[in-house]
Amino acid sequence: MDARKLILLVGALVVAAITAFMARSLMSGAPAPQAGAVPAAVQPQNTTEVLVAKRELPTGTILDAQSLEFRPWPKELVEGAYYVKSESDPAKLVGTVVRFPIPAGQPVTQGALVKPGDRGFLAAALGPGMRAVTVPVSAQSAVAGFVFPGDRVDLILTQSVAGGGDGPALKASETVLRNLRVLATDQKTDKQTDDKGNTIVTTYSNVTVEATPKIAEKIAVAQTIGTLSLSLRSIADNQGELEEAIANGDVDVPADGDPKKEKAMMARVAARPQDGATSFATGADVSRFQRSTVPAKTASPAPEAAPGAPAANYPGANVPRGPVVTIVRGNSETAVPLGGKN
Repeated sequence: MDARKLILLVGALVVAAITAFMARSLMSGAPAPQAGAVPAAVQPQNTTEVLVAKRELPTGTILDAQSLEFRPWPKELVEGAYYVKSESDPAKLVGTVVRFPIPAGQPVTQGALVKPGDRGFLAAALGPGMRAVTVPVSAQSAVAGFVFPGDRVDLILTQSVAGGGDGPALKASETVLRNLRVLATDQKTDKQTDDKGNTIVTTYSNVTVEATPKIAEKIAVAQTIGTLSLSLRSIADNQGELEEAIANGDVDVPADGDPKKEKAMMARVAARPQDGATSFATGADVSRFQRSTVPAKTASPAPEAAPGAPAANYPGANVPRGPVVTIVRGNSETAVPLGGKN
């Protein structure tokens, strides 16, 4: 082996030894990591907890327990109209209506809410261009009293259609309107609770709902046709109907994909009442002994002429059947069937 190769080999061994020694020193000298406690969140100084909106609250929103919460707010910015935690009870605001729009995260002012019983409460609860319509119901047709202000319901019309024919009338039930927002039950515009905070379920005979002017007219007519019932809707139904409306082209989806515009579009679809795509059921869908169609009228047979009576006195007798002979006597003509007697 020549001297050059030997020098290179010795140099490589020296470098490797030095590297191994330094690595060992670093590993043995480095202290083991110690688990430290996470410092607790420091409570903001000079703040007061005030009531704020957890989500965007448009005009006409009926507040529920999930609409508001207390959050720290700088003391120098707290105004007298704010709801301060030490002086306010959010449970007493459930059922009130938003008079002016409140952005998410912004404090709620006393002037922005209208309480049940206040003047103009129902008008504030109505959306732009909407009307309030009262629907008469019974305890059985109103989900046994479990419909409260702020819920959304479908309106079902039940009627009997005679049709003028023989046999029993057709029994039919039809969902004529969907996604109606309940504004009040009888004269109550908020949920009633007992001392323990439990909801008091009471029966009522009238329910006031929000509707467009055209739907309000349909409700007025439906009351004269048959019996009206309420069907309580699930909150999840709006998502499925939104997808169906988008697929049918009934909703204009923002082309630029702006999240704010899409959110506003979803809110409009979820809030609008619907009067199309009705569904129905007849008596035959429930029982095999009921009809599935309207009884049809049967044609009554024409009475036969009595012997010796004038043929003109009987409907249909002047219409000859088969070959006839016309006999003229003066100014009168008589059609006599062949084989008949003059």
